[in-house]
Amino acid sequence: MKHAYPFVAIVGQPQLKRALLLCAIDPSLGGVLIRGDKGTAKSTAARGLVDVLPPITRVPGCAYNCAPDAPLAECPHCGDGATPVAVTAPVPFINLPLGATEDRVLGSLDFEQALKHGRQAFKPGLLAAAHRGLLYIDEVNLLADHLVDVLLDVAAMGVNTVQREGLSVSHPARLTLLGTMNLEEGDLRPQLLDRFGMMVEVSAPRDAAVRAEVVRRRLAFEADPAGFVAGWRAETDALRDTIRVAQAGLRRVTLSDALFDFVSQLCCEFEVASLRADIVMHKAARAMAALDGREVVSAEDVRDAAGLVLPHRRRRKPFEQAGLDHDKLESLTRQAAAPPPPPSDGQDGPPPDDDATPAPAADEPDDEHDGDGGSGAAPERQFAAAGADDVARIDLLARQAHEASGRRSSVVGARRGHYVRAVPDEAPDQLAVDATLRHALLRDPQAFGVTRADLHAKVRVGTQASLILLVVDASGSMAARRRMEAVKGAVLGLLRDAYQRRDQVAVIAFRGDEAELVLPPTRQVEQAEQALHELPTGGRTPLSHALRLAADTLARHGDTLTPLLVVLSDGRANVALDVHLDPWAEALGLAGRLAESGLPALVLDTEQGFVRLGRARELAQALQADYVPMDQLSAEVLALSIRERQGR
Repeated sequence: MKHAYPFVAIVGQPQLKRALLLCAIDPSLGGVLIRGDKGTAKSTAARGLVDVLPPITRVPGCAYNCAPDAPLAECPHCGDGATPVAVTAPVPFINLPLGATEDRVLGSLDFEQALKHGRQAFKPGLLAAAHRGLLYIDEVNLLADHLVDVLLDVAAMGVNTVQREGLSVSHPARLTLLGTMNLEEGDLRPQLLDRFGMMVEVSAPRDAAVRAEVVRRRLAFEADPAGFVAGWRAETDALRDTIRVAQAGLRRVTLSDALFDFVSQLCCEFEVASLRADIVMHKAARAMAALDGREVVSAEDVRDAAGLVLPHRRRRKPFEQAGLDHDKLESLTRQAAAPPPPPSDGQDGPPPDDDATPAPAADEPDDEHDGDGGSGAAPERQFAAAGADDVARIDLLARQAHEASGRRSSVVGARRGHYVRAVPDEAPDQLAVDATLRHALLRDPQAFGVTRADLHAKVRVGTQASLILLVVDASGSMAARRRMEAVKGAVLGLLRDAYQRRDQVAVIAFRGDEAELVLPPTRQVEQAEQALHELPTGGRTPLSHALRLAADTLARHGDTLTPLLVVLSDGRANVALDVHLDPWAEALGLAGRLAESGLPALVLDTEQGFVRLGRARELAQALQADYVPMDQLSAEVLALSIRERQGR
C-alpha cells in the first residue's frame, strides 16, 4: 500500500493549508491554484488533503460516484429503480495527466459492450470519476489547450456533456480543481485562472531551523512510510473531525449587510473585473468562520479571504506580479471593522481648491540628433518603460487570429505532440485504433469487421519553440524620454507574449562603440525585463556591430529554435566595423546577408519628429523584413504582429 505524506505533518505553509481546508468545507469555492518554486510542498499538500476529508456515501461499482439519494438515470448500478446499497468511501482523488486524450477525460464509446452485445454504451471518463471529489492537475499551466477547453465548460456548469459517435450523454461533474504550477513554465489562460476560486503563492522557508525540520520529517517518512503516517494519525483524525463539524455548521454562518458591501468595495478598490470574485469571497469568508467554529463572519475573515481570492484576478500590467497592497487592505479592513462615525453637524472643512495645479515640470531634451556627432560624449540616462496603453494603437483585426496565450505556437499535423482527434484516412501514417474501431462498430454492430473505409488517422498538435532576438537601439538618438519609454514598453509587450508561449528570448543592445548581448537566449524573461530596465541610453549608434552580433547569436542557436529577428531603431548608424567603410552602407550590406539566409525579421521604426531620414524603412527593405512605425503601434498589438510574422 502506497502512503501519502500526512497533511498535518507539513511544516509551515499556513496559507496553503488554510486554503485547501476551505475547499474541503465548501467544495463550491472552485478549488485552489498553488503557484511556487520547485520543492515547496505544492503537490504534497494537494495529495495529502484527501486523507483529512470526511468520507462520502456512494454505491459500490458506480462509475459516476452517484449519491445514493440522487442516482443518475444513465448509471447501470444506480438507475435501475432498485434501492442502491450505500457504503462509505474516501473522497475521490483523480489525477489528470497532461497527456490525456479527450476520450479519456470526457468518456467514450464502450468497446466491450459494443463487441459483446452489439449496442452503444457510454464508458465514463475521468470527469465522472472525479464527481464529488478532487481533480488534481500537476503543472496545470502545461495542460493542452483542448483539455483546458473541456475543463472550462465543466467547471462552469458542473455537468459533463458528451455528444459524439452517436452518443448523447450528460452526467454531473461537480468537482474541486486542485492545480499546481511553476511560473517559470508560463502562466495560465485567463479563463482557466478565473475558474480557480483561490490562489496561493508558496515559497521555500528562509529560516534554517524550519528547513531542517522539513528535511527531518521527509527523511523519516521515506525511511518508514507506514510508521510515519501512524505517528500522525491522531492529528489527522482530529482535523478530519474539525472539517466534519465545520461542514455541518457552514449553513448557520451569517454575514452582515455591511460586510456584504465591504466585499464589493474590496473588489472595486483592487480593480477586479470578474464578479466571480465577489461570490467566492463571500463563500470563503463564511468557510473561514465555520473552520474556526464561529457563526458570524468578521471583517478579518473577509480580509483573509481577499488575500486568497483577489490576487490572481486583479488587472495587471505585463510582468506585474500577482498580489495585493497589504497596507491598503489592512486600512480598508480597519475602516470596515470600526463603528460608524457620529452624525455630521454640517460644519465641514473648506472645499479643496480644484483650480490648484502643480507647477509644470521642466521640459526634457528631445534632440533628434543627440549623440549622432562624432564624440559620443552625451551623458547616459535611464528611462522607465511606458505601459501598453501609453502608445497609439492601429486597427489590426485581420491579424488577431492567433493561438490562445499560455502556449507555444501550435503546429497542426505534427509527427509528435498531443493526439487531439482522428480523421478518415484510408492510408494513415499513424493509425487511430480507437476511432477506426468505433467507425466499424457504428457501421454494422451485428457483423463487426474492419475495412479500409473504417481507417482513421491521428491528428496531433505539437509545439514549436521560437527564439525571439530583440535588437534594441540604446544610442543617443534614442535619448528623448518619450521615445525610449515607448520602446521599452513595446519590448515588454513582446516579452510578455514570449513568456506566455514559453518561447526563448535574447536581447542585444547597441550604443557607444559596440553592441552587447545583454541577455543570452533564455526562457527566464524576468531577467530580460530587469536588463531592459537597467539599460542606459546615450552615445553613438553602432548598428553594424549589432547586426553582426545578431548573426553570430542566431548561428549558435538557430538549429534548435525557430528564429525571429526584431530590430527597434531609427537607423542612424554612425559607427562602422571597418573604419574605412561608411557606417550606413556597411549596415545595409550586413542586413542583406542576413536576408539571404531567409531569416524572418521585423523592423520597428523609432524615428519621430517632422523631419525624418527614413533609414529604418531602408533597413527593413535590406532585411526583407516587415516594417512598422513605432508611433502607430501599441505593445499589445505589437505582440500580435510578431505572432503573424512567425507563422509565415
